[in-house]
Order: sequence, then C-alpha cells, then structure tokens
Amino acid sequence: MDAPDGEHIDGASHGAPTIEVASIGVGPHLLPWPTDPRLDPELLREGDRRNVVDRFRYWSIESIVAELDTMRHPFHVAIENLAHDFNIGSVVRTANAFNASSVRILGRRRWNRRGAMVTDRYMHVVHHEDVGSLVAWANSAGITVVGVDNLPGSVPLETFELPRECVLVFGQEGVGLSDGARAACEATVSIAQYGSTRSINVGAASAIAMHAWIRRHAFGQPTLPRAD
Repeated sequence: MDAPDGEHIDGASHGAPTIEVASIGVGPHLLPWPTDPRLDPELLREGDRRNVVDRFRYWSIESIVAELDTMRHPFHVAIENLAHDFNIGSVVRTANAFNASSVRILGRRRWNRRGAMVTDRYMHVVHHEDVGSLVAWANSAGITVVGVDNLPGSVPLETFELPRECVLVFGQEGVGLSDGARAACEATVSIAQYGSTRSINVGAASAIAMHAWIRRHAFGQPTLPRAD
C-alpha cells in the first residue's frame, strides 16, 4: 500500500534506517471538475494513485485503452504458460510499456498477474489453447512468428531484421521454447551473452527483444552486421 504524502516508515526499532516513501499520483481534483468525458468521476473525487503516465491522470480505464488502441505498435508477444510461470506478469508489464498490440498466453488459461502491476487492464491479453491456435491466428493475420531462445541454429537478435508485423514467442522459464513452439517459428533469434550464465530470465529477455523492435521500427535505427 502506498504511504500518504510525507509519511515516514520508521525502522529504527528494528535496526533499519528511516525511509521516506514518495507519494504516487495526484489527489482529488479541484472543483469545478473538467467536463472531459474521458475522465472518471470517482478518480476526480478520490484522487488517482495508479501507475500511469501523467497524460492519463483521472482517465477511466476504458478511455486509456481506447487511446492506446489508436497508436499500438504492430508487434505482439506470446509466452508459453505450462507451469504458471511468475514471469508472465513482467512480460505483460513490459508489453504495456512498449504498447504492443497484444499479449498471447499459450497453454494454461490462468497466469500469475502479480508482476503485471495491473497493466493487463490496459492490454489486449488473449488466450490460446496451444501453439497451433497461435500459428493459425498469425497466419490468418499475415504475422510472422519469431521465437526468442538461445538454441542451436538461432540467429543473433542483434543482427536479425525483425519483421514489422510479428509475434515474439517466449518459452517457459527454465526450459525455454517447447518443441512445438520451436517447430512453429519461422525464425528463432538468440540474445548475445558474455558471462557464465547459460540463460537470462524470460522477463529480461522479453524486454530486450521488444526494445530491439522499438529501436528498429519506432526509431528507424538500421540493423547492422556484426562487427568482428
């Protein structure tokens, strides 16, 4: 729970330093209220403490979604949900930050929303029973299926020309893409690593891959060959 303005959490009795918690959001709107139909009367009355950018303060959820829909980026994100992966929430939150067109959950319908920090309310989250259902949707929409995993035969994400209209597919934490997902992908890309760990967290990998798409297609940065 967010602390009120200026409140201090005193940890001195437990040997911890005193921490000042910054207030998030804005308080009740001064009267008279604006007449903008996008604004939520309850938020105007009670204040808006949500984790949204300032331009969306006091807006209703429906109005924010409608506005985001006017400027969604034409990439999608899919993640396999075979064992209730806690990373899915983080993937959804990142997809919201980059305004992906949708997030596709493959496998189990129920997923761990904790890491999403309620950003799923502003996203189009779609469930697919299996990889075949995802591929059928992608083919019908003319969307390229791109897997992200450090597998033999994967091509470097850093030098791969990501299609503008694509779905980035991620596997379950720990095991990576399933055999079915690997076979369904038109291309599979890997993320360059230089340390001792075999792989990076799927939430971190999704952020890297999504940002690669943003650099290429939102900022127009060219894909460069590897410098040997």
